[in-house]
Amino acid sequence: MDVVTYSQLKNMLSKHDIQLFDVRNPDEYQAGNIPQAVNIPLDTLKDSLKLDPELFEQKFKVRAPGKDDDNIVFHCRSGNRSFTALSIAHQQGFSRARHYKGGYSDWVKQQGK
Repeated sequence: MDVVTYSQLKNMLSKHDIQLFDVRNPDEYQAGNIPQAVNIPLDTLKDSLKLDPELFEQKFKVRAPGKDDDNIVFHCRSGNRSFTALSIAHQQGFSRARHYKGGYSDWVKQQGK
């Protein structure tokens, strides 16, 4: 299944076993984000995923995702852009990548409970 639920996301974050990529625009990311999320705007994602691991690390300050990693998760505000991000990643061979369908809006709502 390509979808990560809120509870799965919380669990992965608590174990620090996640590569969480926020594909919203930088201004949206600055306004509020999920802890540990790295901002890679959707329009730059394809090129970013093609970067040499060393360059990726320099640019985003995190380890580059590997094609076989099963802890890659994309999210946006409400699930549309992260769904697009998922197909971009899958096309580039990141076959086990998933997305947090609820997005940042669901995260904020759930955190408030």
